[in-house]
Amino acid sequence: MISFAVLGGILLNIGAYLTYKGQIFNAVIVYLFADICWIVMAYEKEDFVGAVFIIVGTLLGFLAYLKMQKGEMRKTLNKEDDAI
Repeated sequence: MISFAVLGGILLNIGAYLTYKGQIFNAVIVYLFADICWIVMAYEKEDFVGAVFIIVGTLLGFLAYLKMQKGEMRKTLNKEDDAI
């Protein structure tokens, strides 16, 4: 049986690949599923402080996903954009 840590790691690699390919919107979705795996893993290990930190990070990631979906995310990948 595959552990939640391994499943989360596989999802993390998939998310990194999607990020590399420029599919950021899809990558965020995959990262959120990886976070869910790590929340379950932390809960099973009775690491409740770790679970809280992962939950907060997941919520922030979900808010970023919603912001991207609405088109409100400002892209700053170019040096020229940083000066604005």
